[in-house]
Amino acid sequence: MSQATKRKHVVKEVLGEHMVPSDQQQIVRVLRTPGNNLHEVETAQGQRFLVSMPSKYRKNIWIKRGDFLIVDPIEEGEKVKAEISFVLCKDHVRSLKKDGLWPEAFEVAEKHNNNRNRPTQPELPAEPQSSGEESSSEDDSDLFVNTNRRQYHESEEESEEEEAA
Repeated sequence: MSQATKRKHVVKEVLGEHMVPSDQQQIVRVLRTPGNNLHEVETAQGQRFLVSMPSKYRKNIWIKRGDFLIVDPIEEGEKVKAEISFVLCKDHVRSLKKDGLWPEAFEVAEKHNNNRNRPTQPELPAEPQSSGEESSSEDDSDLFVNTNRRQYHESEEESEEEEAA
């Protein structure tokens, strides 16, 4: 089977199926990726351990921090205690929540993270400047604002205090 055909089948399997974890399987959240196809995960009970990625997912499916997985336990593992059996996307998570199979600990943590990491929208200037006017070099309000970075606003009082010192 060619690499493209393999990728097509793996992606179709991950995106198409709605998998329900069995009795031995558990839902975990990815904390970090130390490398070598290993991922550090945390269970709903707070237990942390490493999981390995099977070869069928390698270079076909990417996992990042905060993603949810269904894992199968490995009995003989000391450090690596499970293997990834399924990668959950947003639709799968929504389906599991609707069925009542989603762990409460992840739902509470998700709400907490959403409230804490919600970026504030930058304010746009009320009136756009006409092209005939020259803008001062100090007025940067018309520049693009990168919403991926924290916005630090300096008040005029702080800048006056710094100049006086």
